[in-house]
Formats: sequence, structure tokens, C-alpha cells
Amino acid sequence: MPVIAAVLRFLRANAVTAVSLVAAALSFLFVADPGAWWQAIDLRTLNLLFCLMFVVAGFRGCALFRVLAQSLLAERKSFRALAHTLVQLTFFISMVATNDVALIALVPFAVYALDRLGLRRRLPGLVALQTVAANLGSIATPIGNPQNLFLYTAYAIPAADFFSATLPVAFAGALLLFALTHALRDEPIDFRFEHHRTLTHPRKVFLCGGLLVLCLLTVFRLFPHAWLFGLVVAAALLFYRAALRGVDYGLLLTFVGFFVFSNNLGRIPAVSALLERLLEDHTQATAALASQLLSNVPAAVLLAPFTDDWCGLLWGADIGAFGTPIASLASLISLGLYVREPDARPWRYLALFTLLNLAFLFFLSALTLIL
Repeated sequence: MPVIAAVLRFLRANAVTAVSLVAAALSFLFVADPGAWWQAIDLRTLNLLFCLMFVVAGFRGCALFRVLAQSLLAERKSFRALAHTLVQLTFFISMVATNDVALIALVPFAVYALDRLGLRRRLPGLVALQTVAANLGSIATPIGNPQNLFLYTAYAIPAADFFSATLPVAFAGALLLFALTHALRDEPIDFRFEHHRTLTHPRKVFLCGGLLVLCLLTVFRLFPHAWLFGLVVAAALLFYRAALRGVDYGLLLTFVGFFVFSNNLGRIPAVSALLERLLEDHTQATAALASQLLSNVPAAVLLAPFTDDWCGLLWGADIGAFGTPIASLASLISLGLYVREPDARPWRYLALFTLLNLAFLFFLSALTLIL
């Protein structure tokens, strides 16, 4: 019974994971011959995700992101300068630490800063801008978000082709984001930290830094992923077991569920024919729409087996992060962090979030038409 209760608590806390596993299980009812369904599970992607999440959890456990934020925010004298720093920091951290981690680290920091300054009324706009920044920055690199890593691995995309598709989108969006942040009403502030944070475990920062280099080499296919997994597990067990608790095992199970679900869908002739027809001429639009309904990670995993147009699928899943809060798991994270605040104004936040996201959805979609 305790085990069942623990499983139910985990699934309640990870709704997308529960949906993916239920969908995978139900899909077997409609497939006469699922074949070797376990072969559809992309172990290389799961391995890389696990290793990257361990490294990022290790950095967070050493207070690296807090120390970095404090050093950049110290002595800011205007609200606009503070907002620029928080938004840009979210953008750049999301490139290497994923959009989820950037928001988990920096939205509470924004709450703390504005609370100290007596400017909590400006929190909805700042958190909405941080959320856009995280989803934008994560577009730029293969490790910025889970769907990028999956697509980069699944299609064996050459690095030059990947960056030529993502960097123009990410940095054009960054220019618009900078302009919107600069348009915020300014006011003088006096922001100082009561206690300056320092790295709690400097040696572990170096350990995680070395593992991050190996992760990047593995992403770019210069280091065997099986060796990487062995080294990360050995490092975790010998030196840093606490970081294992920071790994998002729910996300790993979500991928497993949708790998199996996609495999079974592909074995239903009518469904596979419909998806192939939709994706043949409208890959990006289909992926963007699916992201609004399913979130962009499941949408990418679901649609990948039915198209060879990796660029359209990549653009659709990444740009599809802008729209509803459901479209990106990172957006749900920032929404959850904001609404926990005692004086939160959810409807004001959702109104600002929706306006910003629709602007970026249309702007970036139009941009891809000329790229």
C-alpha cells in the first residue's frame, strides 16, 4: 500500500507523465501487432536528458545560479535595469540549463527582489517577460529544452544546420524582447542584498562543469553516450548523491510514454495516414497547434515518426511554446511559482502572458516564412 500511495502521489504531481503513460497503455488496445514496441524508446535521448538534468541539479545544489544572479544584480539603481538583467539572465541561462531550470532559479529571485523593493505590483509583467525569455533562449541550442535534444538526436541533425535554423529565430525574438523590456515604465530603486551568497561546494561545481563538457561532447556525437551515463552515475554515487534528487524523473517517464504511444499510433493505418497527410505540407503549423493542446515536448515526440521535415517540426514545437500556458511546461512552472504568492493576481498575469505570447507566436511564425 505505501508503494501504491507513493506512485499515486507522484502521478498527481506529474499530470503530463500520467497522461503519457495512460495514453501508451490504452494505445495497445487499438493495435493488433505492436511489434517490438520497446525498441521505439530512444535510450540515447533519455540518457542525455538524465545526465544533463543531473549536472544542472548539481549546479543548483551548489548555489551557482544564485551567486551568478547576485553578482549581476548588485547595485542596480533603476527598475528597468533590474528587469533587463533578470530577463536577459533568464534568456542566456535557458540556453545551457533548460528553460525549466532558468525559471525555477530566477522567478523566485524576481519575487524576492521586488518584495524587498516594495514593487510587487510589477511582478506579473516581469514574470511574464522572464517566461518568454526562457522559451526564447531555449530555442537556440540542442540542450535548451527537451524537444530540441530529442529532435537533434532522433534526426541526427548536423550542428551547422541546427544552429542555422534556431539562432536567427532566437535572436530575432531576443531583440523584440529587449525592446519590450526597455518599454517598461522606469523608476529609481535602491536594491542591496542583506547576505551575499557564495558557492556552497566549489569542488562539486568543478565536477559538474567537467560532466557538462562531456554532455556537450556527447550531444555533438563526439563522446559515446553509454560512457557518459557510466561516468555520471559513478560521479553521483561517489561524490554527489544529493543531485540525483534534482533529476526530473517524471519528464523521463513522459518521454517513455510518448515513445510507446507514437509507435503504436504508427501501426494504426488510418491514424498514421492522417498524420502523414497533415505533416506533408503543414509540418510547422501542425506541430505548433499540437503544442497548444499537448505541450511542445509531447507534440514533438508524437509527430516525429511521421515526417522527415525536421526543420518544420523543430520550428513548430519551439515557436509553439508561445501561446497557451499548456504549450510549454516551462510556462506552467512560472505560472505555478507566481500563483503561490499570497497577493498573486492570476488573471492579470494570464492577460499579460497571453498578449506577450500571441505577439511572439505571430512574430516568430512570420519570421520563419522568410528564413
